[in-house]
Amino acid sequence: MSIELLSQRCRLRYFSERDLPIFTRYRGEPAVARFQSWSSYSLEDAQQLYQTLAKTAFGKPGTWFQIAIADKQSDSLLGDCALHFLDDDRQVEIGFSLAPEHQGQGLAQEVVTRLLDYVFTEMGKHRVIAITDAENTPAKKLLRNLGFRQEAHYIKNIFFKGRWSDECLFACLESEWKEQRALPQSD
Repeated sequence: MSIELLSQRCRLRYFSERDLPIFTRYRGEPAVARFQSWSSYSLEDAQQLYQTLAKTAFGKPGTWFQIAIADKQSDSLLGDCALHFLDDDRQVEIGFSLAPEHQGQGLAQEVVTRLLDYVFTEMGKHRVIAITDAENTPAKKLLRNLGFRQEAHYIKNIFFKGRWSDECLFACLESEWKEQRALPQSD
């Protein structure tokens, strides 16, 4: 299966080897890594992820899949989205990161909207969740703007980068997404 989704300014596509230096650079930025599981990110880390993705079937339950966010015109890497295909096959978890120089321009909302249209309409998923650090105000704001509701606030549930941290779980149902986007409903 191939994935290429277009939004107004971006192309969501498989990663290529030429993306790896840019991917490594922005993942190594403290502002990007702050709420992520890594503290530093090397080219070897990026190459290992790329090799894993090449062997991973898109949509396989229990797996994560990174999707490149590229500029629609130049095809240069701007960031990435992640899909976690949960074991029950009707739900997915999403994640997203943009290089700092591409943040604050509405790109995250644009590409996550396109990704959600794909997940709900073309993949027929029932529910999408996103889990974020409770201190990640921009991510929480984006999710709320996209119509997600906060279903949980876990108190000091994860030992993260040397301290206990809170996480928030957000969710959106297919019916809610389609209603707010005025898309045709499935049965």
